[in-house]
Amino acid sequence: MALRGLYACARIILTDSSRAAVLRGAIKSDCLKCRHGDVVKLQDFQQRKLAVAHQVSGSKGYYFDTVNQKMEKKQLILKDELKILLYLCQSAEDVFMARNAMYRYHEENHNMAFGEFKFGPLFMRLCYELGLEELGARTLTDPALKGFFSDSTSFNIAIDMLFTKQCYKSCLELVGEMKKQGVPFNKDTFMLALATCYKLNTSKSYLICLTLLEEGQTKGSLIPRHAYCFAAALALKQKDIERAQAFYSQIMSTDSRLCQNLRVLILAMKGSMKEAVSALTTALVSKTPVFVKKPEFSQEVVNELKNKSAGGLWEGKVEQVVRLLEEAGQITKQTIDDFLCHTPSRRRKHLGILEQERKTSRRTRRTLQSTLLLE
Repeated sequence: MALRGLYACARIILTDSSRAAVLRGAIKSDCLKCRHGDVVKLQDFQQRKLAVAHQVSGSKGYYFDTVNQKMEKKQLILKDELKILLYLCQSAEDVFMARNAMYRYHEENHNMAFGEFKFGPLFMRLCYELGLEELGARTLTDPALKGFFSDSTSFNIAIDMLFTKQCYKSCLELVGEMKKQGVPFNKDTFMLALATCYKLNTSKSYLICLTLLEEGQTKGSLIPRHAYCFAAALALKQKDIERAQAFYSQIMSTDSRLCQNLRVLILAMKGSMKEAVSALTTALVSKTPVFVKKPEFSQEVVNELKNKSAGGLWEGKVEQVVRLLEEAGQITKQTIDDFLCHTPSRRRKHLGILEQERKTSRRTRRTLQSTLLLE
């Protein structure tokens, strides 16, 4: 069937239940606490998915059947057909069918340049939305699809997806697969990989952490501040205080609550009581405006400092500054792990009726159907 004919039969009318399902998915888009940036962009994906479904009418089942018939007849699967198919998936069954179409598409086009569009991130976001992390990981590492997932974004989404399910060993396996396939690391890859190493907290994961950082620094890769924080915290867990301090020294801006706590914890574990007390005192007398929250320190960090100073010359001074911080409300029960794995809340976009009804792109002035297929 011609592409124009497929567009005609692809016009799907969203029922109240299907629209509600997409909207419910948008609500849970911020499910990964340990994320430096918006790695997944799940909410944007779901908005685009809703828009595509809204712009086409007719029967989704008829569209799926038509594509399935093309595969049975070994007919060519076109790029835009596969895009629509992936955007219309609403269940695991749909994803399995679309995955088969991906295999056929790759088989027919693996010797050709796919252009700028990458199907990998689209498929991985779909797996993320439907909780199909194992299927996503298997598909990503399938030799039959070699070259299909050539971008770091697809791997990052899969690692993020596995991380939320605490499948840390599987995360590291995907990191190894990236290196094996020669997929370049970006800042999100480093953050996710080092977060995984931190969560595992084994001698092996620590060695992987050191190796990744050394390779990244040698190649001049952009390694984000949060990744260095994970590395420093892991080094402290492994009692490697010297390296923890070295990682901390790589952080350019250290004014965050996490960095301030890491610094005091490193100083406490080193036994540098004078510097640790000075840091706490500075935070106590900070000339922060009344409407800005004063620096907070974890009870975990304070306890470490008190233990290290017990019975020594600095015990009294530590007790004094800690008491003043408590009175000022600058000590929290949150741990270093809580600080590391905290994602600041972001303002969500609402899917308004007027936005859904818009037919043309504000950017290109083209119809939304043609514009969405380009993205």
